[in-house]
Amino acid sequence: MQKGGEPVHNQVLRDEEYLARLKATIETRYGITPIEITPAKRGYYGETWKVKGTAGCYFLKMDYLPYHQKKFQNSLAVIDYLCENGIDFVGQIVKTTDGKLYAPFETEVMGLFDWAEGENVETDATKVPEYQMLSKIYALTNPGFDIPVATFSDDAAVQFFQQWETPKGLPQTPANRAMLSVFERFKDDLFHCASRLSQFAQRCRESEGPLYLTNGDAGGNFFIANGRNYIFDWDEVMYAPLERDAWVMGCYDWARNLFNNTLRGNGIAYKPRPERLAFYCYHMYFFYLGELMMVHPISDKSERAKDYFEDGWIKSWIAFADSIDPSL
Repeated sequence: MQKGGEPVHNQVLRDEEYLARLKATIETRYGITPIEITPAKRGYYGETWKVKGTAGCYFLKMDYLPYHQKKFQNSLAVIDYLCENGIDFVGQIVKTTDGKLYAPFETEVMGLFDWAEGENVETDATKVPEYQMLSKIYALTNPGFDIPVATFSDDAAVQFFQQWETPKGLPQTPANRAMLSVFERFKDDLFHCASRLSQFAQRCRESEGPLYLTNGDAGGNFFIANGRNYIFDWDEVMYAPLERDAWVMGCYDWARNLFNNTLRGNGIAYKPRPERLAFYCYHMYFFYLGELMMVHPISDKSERAKDYFEDGWIKSWIAFADSIDPSL
C-alpha cells in the first residue's frame, strides 16, 4: 500500500509527438529500438512506462520533479553497487551506450531497468522475505554514496506547517478553502504529533547509533514477479537507523520480534529501540503529509488529506507511538 493515498501514475498527459521524441531518445541513448511504450502502474514520483523493444521489455522511470531528480540519480548508484555485490532483487539497471546509469530527456531524468512481470504485494506473510532481503542489504552498507543521511529532528513537522501556511496566501478558491478546512478539523492531532515528534527527536539525539542503507518503504515496494521476490524503488534510499525500515510494522509485537530475530539470524548486531520507532511514526506522519501536498494536484489534495487523517493505519501508528514515554 502506498502511504498517503493511492500512487500517482503518469498523471501528466503525453501526446504522440512526446512519445515519438521519447522513443528516439531511448534509441539514441540506450541503443534500444522501442516498438511500444505503455503506462506502467508503478512508482510514486514522476511517471513510469513499460517499453517493449525488439529484444525484450524494460521498465522506464521518468522523474520530472526538480526537487527529487538528484535523489533519483544518486539512488541508481546504490542499486548498481548492490547488484555488483550479488543482490539480484532490487532491479537490474540498463546502462546507456556510454555506460551511464541515467540519461536526460528534455526537463526529465530517465532510468531504464529490465522489466519484471508481477505485482506489488504487501501482507503480513511477505514480512518474512522482506526482512531477510533487507538484512542482506544492511550487511552491504558502505559509506561514500551521495545520498541523504538521516537526522533526528522535527524538520518534517516544521516544513509541513510552512506548507500549511502557503494556501492561506493563495486566492480563496474552493480547493484551497477545502484544504484549509481539513487541516483545521485535524489541527489538534497535528499539534499533538508535532509536539511528540520534537520530544522524541531530542531523546533520540542523546543515543544515536550506526547508520545503514535503508529503503524507507520496503513493504510498499515489495513485488512478486516471475515467481521471485523483489524490493523495487530505491529513490528514497538513505543512511539511517534501522527503525526507518522497521517503524511501519513496529506497532505490532510479532513484527518487531520478527525484525529483531531476522537481524540476529543474519549477524547484524542491532536492536531497534522503542523511542526511535516512535520518532519515525511521528516523523513519517508529517513526511507523507508533506509529500501529498507537493506531489498531488491541488484539486485532489483536500479529499486525499481527509482520507489520510481518517485511515486506520495512521491511527495504529500514532496509538503505538503515544504509548511510549519519551523520557525513558
